[in-house]
Amino acid sequence: MAWFWLVLAGALEVVWAFSMKQSQGFTKPGPTLVTLATLAASFILLSLSLKSIPLGTAYPIWTGIGALGAFAVGVVAFDEPVTVRRLIPVGFLLLGVVLLKWSEA
Repeated sequence: MAWFWLVLAGALEVVWAFSMKQSQGFTKPGPTLVTLATLAASFILLSLSLKSIPLGTAYPIWTGIGALGAFAVGVVAFDEPVTVRRLIPVGFLLLGVVLLKWSEA
């Protein structure tokens, strides 16, 4: 169950990053509330996962899911460029997340 909480926490990190962008510096109330709510939920779920997953594994995976998801949202929702110079580090992030999960198997 801890891995489920961790993946869900990472997905919520993507949501709060997206809604924070939409809040335009916390000047729009709706996106600001979504940001704060999903940020809190993400932290709570991360803390639940930390009951059985080591910090050195859970935290990098949580941030990795958020970083990879935010990259994907940026490309899809905000038309950010997809270049080799951007894909290489993203690939390394993905490899790091996969290897950390594999190390805990």
